[in-house]
Amino acid sequence: MIEYNIILFKLEDIIYFKLYLFIIFTLLFSLAIDVIYGELPTRIHPVVIIGSIINFFKGIFIGIKNRLSGLLLVVCTMCVISIIMYVLYFISSLNVVVLFVIFTVLLSSTFSVNMLLKTAMDVKDDLDVSLEKARKSVSYLVSRSTDELTESFIVSAVIESMTENITDSYVAPIFYFAIFACVIMIHPIDNQLYFLLLIPMIYRMFNTLDAMVGYKTDELKDIGYVPAKLDDVLNYVPSRIAGIYVVVAAYLLKLDSKNSYHIMRRDARNCPSPNSGYTMATTAGALNIQLIKKDTYILGDANKTINKDDITNAVSLSRLTIILFTLTVLLLLTLLIYVIL
Repeated sequence: MIEYNIILFKLEDIIYFKLYLFIIFTLLFSLAIDVIYGELPTRIHPVVIIGSIINFFKGIFIGIKNRLSGLLLVVCTMCVISIIMYVLYFISSLNVVVLFVIFTVLLSSTFSVNMLLKTAMDVKDDLDVSLEKARKSVSYLVSRSTDELTESFIVSAVIESMTENITDSYVAPIFYFAIFACVIMIHPIDNQLYFLLLIPMIYRMFNTLDAMVGYKTDELKDIGYVPAKLDDVLNYVPSRIAGIYVVVAAYLLKLDSKNSYHIMRRDARNCPSPNSGYTMATTAGALNIQLIKKDTYILGDANKTINKDDITNAVSLSRLTIILFTLTVLLLLTLLIYVIL
């Protein structure tokens, strides 16, 4: 009986360790796919497909002139995505290699590190060519009018856009992925890998919903209310975690980490969004610059004149923030498997 228990214990250890390895390697490989190759082709990109599903149900529910329309939009979109994901999971689970590949590729689609950093540097390169070209490039990143932006306001807009998106382009989806990974490592459940992939995909769904309908216009104010509020709730914790990591990254890069933390405490709530200011304000403080969106917010102090080199510094800061957060997730999962085994 003792020998049987020992054998059973070892088998359970192997199962836990295999799950741990699957989680670690899918995360690392998905990040490698995104960093090296960037976004998946548009025709098969899950976010594009999610957008099409949202548009379909939006057309059905937008005629309901109250906030129930937004709730129905969320529920129906979630149901369809969950079904599609389960079909993909069921088919790919017939072979472990296929499952690993499909899981990794789909996970890579839930975040966007390559595009986040590259688009910022592209605008900097455009500034070297002409102000007009840079204005056109930055118009794809922000909702404000860019026709008359000066170089300093272009630089500010680029840094704002990039740092705001640290949260929803990487930290938040991986935060929820890591949380659920810890849960299933402690308490395994049926179809656990399906749910592990579904969690960040559903987060991406909420983020896409907010981007598509979460505007306070007459047309969208009802149908966009629930998606916008749910997106705010989901980003509440990750945005603040991301802000702290920006401060740590600033310290390691020998930027002004003390001012980064000070400006986060002082200015993060200046933005209309309850979450976006935490990474923007910390970056402004770290670089000792002022980020300004006219008639909306001012973040940081103009301790020095903002210029295009600040884009490079902001990209380095954002990149290190992402690296540090990833290392923390890997360390957390490793410590957890050590405790379990």
